[in-house]
Amino acid sequence: MGKYFGTDGIRGEANVRLNVDIALKVGQYLGSVNRGKKIVVGQDTRLSSTMFASAIAAGATSMGADVYMLGVCATPALAHLVKMDGFGAGVMISASHNPYRDNGLKCFANTGMKIDAALEEQIETFIDGEIELDYASSDAVGRVYDYAEGLDHYLTHIESIVETPLTGLKIILDCANGSAVSSAKRAFEDLGANVRVMHHDPDGYNINTDCGSTHPESLQKELTRLGYDMGFAFDGDADRCLAVDHEGNMVDGDAILYILGKDLKRRNRLKKNTVVTTVMANLGFVHAMKEADIELVSTDVGDKHVFASMIENDFSLGGEQSGHIILKDYVTTGDGVLTALILAEIVALSGQSLKDLSSGFIRFPQILENIHVENKVATMNHPEVLSAMDRISTALGDDGRILVRSSGTEELVRVMVEAKSIDLCESHVSDMIGIVKTIG
Repeated sequence: MGKYFGTDGIRGEANVRLNVDIALKVGQYLGSVNRGKKIVVGQDTRLSSTMFASAIAAGATSMGADVYMLGVCATPALAHLVKMDGFGAGVMISASHNPYRDNGLKCFANTGMKIDAALEEQIETFIDGEIELDYASSDAVGRVYDYAEGLDHYLTHIESIVETPLTGLKIILDCANGSAVSSAKRAFEDLGANVRVMHHDPDGYNINTDCGSTHPESLQKELTRLGYDMGFAFDGDADRCLAVDHEGNMVDGDAILYILGKDLKRRNRLKKNTVVTTVMANLGFVHAMKEADIELVSTDVGDKHVFASMIENDFSLGGEQSGHIILKDYVTTGDGVLTALILAEIVALSGQSLKDLSSGFIRFPQILENIHVENKVATMNHPEVLSAMDRISTALGDDGRILVRSSGTEELVRVMVEAKSIDLCESHVSDMIGIVKTIG
């Protein structure tokens, strides 16, 4: 990670860690390397997103690039359009699942993938004033265009992937008062589903507030109350989703990968018979995939690590427990709405519920706790922390594991323990947290 760029672009509290000056310079640098070309800018629904989108546009046009404003959209919509509609670069304004006070800049290359580390480093150098760039001449300043029709292009794409109508399925969508409001309801209705939406009225402040993939409880209650077939909860920029079955049970990213992996294998579309996951995947998922005769490749946490492995080895399916699911044959990043559509299609084709489809996956009890620390790097490398990790790992053996890692965006240390019983999980997590807190 660099000085400004973390695991998923530049992120921080609006007008505190992430301010307009930074956004302007990101726009200027991308504009300078795409002079005479087009840049597309999208945003989620949080209060500061329009402010940052305007700053990106001002910076890029000042250097001679034309800017196309997509407005509120999902991150995967912008990623798709960058690649398919001839843009030199794209910037998505979003802090994903974070609260409205935070925001972020996700920068995409013309491939539809996140920009590489070398370009991130160059942008950081420019932000710090170590290099200067020449403005465009007065007769070569870029223009700003409205690009609302881009959403139609994206919806046409994802709807074309679904080969079976969803007619008759009753589905609830929790749009998290975020980017999913721009595409989720329309896509499901276009394909014939009976759709009910929740948290579909963004006001700038309520994105991710007690809703969406980080707080799916209200979706679970509403689904069981109404007796719908399934539900889907998206995050703030709709690049991830979690599902809920007809009984109100959560179907997380591991279970979604299990269902998708088995379906792709059945249709001979699972390249190299392999699914890419991360070190956070549940041990029950690992055992279930082995039982299904599907190979697993594990990466560090972060969808960019998953996607890098998929690109390098030409795998077709990968994702994270958090609900980032990448179907590489169709998209270049996690796409919550597409994932939900394909899950619904599998239900429509098979006649089975999500509960039935995931029944071969028996989850190990897992506890994940976050601890605020003063210095996450120092904490992670502290001898007492390393010693405790070894001790707990030895005690768990093959029937469990402990994972301690730092957040990519906050001063947090995350402690996760899996074991055969919840009591063992609680005991070891409590032990580890006590040590971390003592260190500070």
